[in-house]
Amino acid sequence: MSGPEVIVCGPEKAREWDSFLAGRSDSSFYHLFGWKAVNEESFGHGTFFLAAMRDGGITGVFPLVYIKSRVFGRILCSMPFVNYGGPSAADGESEAALLERAVSIAGELKADYMEIRCMRRLPGDLPAGEHKVSLTIDLSPGADAIWNGLSTKQRTNVRRAYKNGLESRAGGADLLDGFYALFTESWRDLGTPVYNIGYFRRILREFPDKTRVFLACMKDGTPVAGAFNGHFNGTVEGMWAASPARYRQLQANYVLYWEMIKDACEMGFTKYHLGRSTADSGGEAFKSKWNASPAQLYWHYHTKNGGPMPGLNTGNPRYRMAINAWKRLPVSFANLIGPLFAGQIP
Repeated sequence: MSGPEVIVCGPEKAREWDSFLAGRSDSSFYHLFGWKAVNEESFGHGTFFLAAMRDGGITGVFPLVYIKSRVFGRILCSMPFVNYGGPSAADGESEAALLERAVSIAGELKADYMEIRCMRRLPGDLPAGEHKVSLTIDLSPGADAIWNGLSTKQRTNVRRAYKNGLESRAGGADLLDGFYALFTESWRDLGTPVYNIGYFRRILREFPDKTRVFLACMKDGTPVAGAFNGHFNGTVEGMWAASPARYRQLQANYVLYWEMIKDACEMGFTKYHLGRSTADSGGEAFKSKWNASPAQLYWHYHTKNGGPMPGLNTGNPRYRMAINAWKRLPVSFANLIGPLFAGQIP
């Protein structure tokens, strides 16, 4: 049997690509072919959606996005702006062929580095950062069992938040404006440039039956917390959540997360990935309160000329001054200039 051939896929392979991913444990919502158009149309980035082919069929896929930034350099990433990516392959030979082709493309592009965000450590000698973790709730017992399994303190926190007069809403594009207003303010509070709303519109358009937007609102309808989730392979992917600092006393995230857990159970999902968090952070601590199990994430790097792993993250002291300055910007101004930078930061 001959080895796999690796090709760069166009739209004609979209259905076969997604069919290959269905049911695979090493795939995720972020591997779906629709992300090719989302990244190209939202940011103008180049994409290389690689497929290993054998005997006319796909035996592995590897989505890659090329970011060419004047500020941060040339970056080949799988997948930027979201929690993870990496190769999904039926066998080791296909995975090795995909990785080899990706390294070759990085060289052809003269990329400063390639970043591969994975839920597992890849074979081989690529160095990997271990500063991010994923937390997952097992939904299979059902909402009642999950509730009864929470600590007494956690259940009290949820009940107390409901007493603040909060209610939840679930939908799609109809709730995007409310979510985006919360998202932009939250990211300003964190000192992080925000994506243009068009990015989220394209995700909703590309995956209309695989996305869901949630809001926690006060009685007068004012949104105070929100989330943007994806669905694939029986799993809910927590992509973005937002709760501005000025609403913190309402503790709306307790209502928001419990309503999302109940919704996921009612829709028949078996797992809820609560997104990625920095290890030992407040975000990890909050998610752990829902009895979510932690798992190490591995961000692998291939660097030009074998240099050190890059330090493009909020924990790098080089960016601390810029982050603190961004926190002081008016939200309207941060929203105006943020998209100029956000699409360059994977």
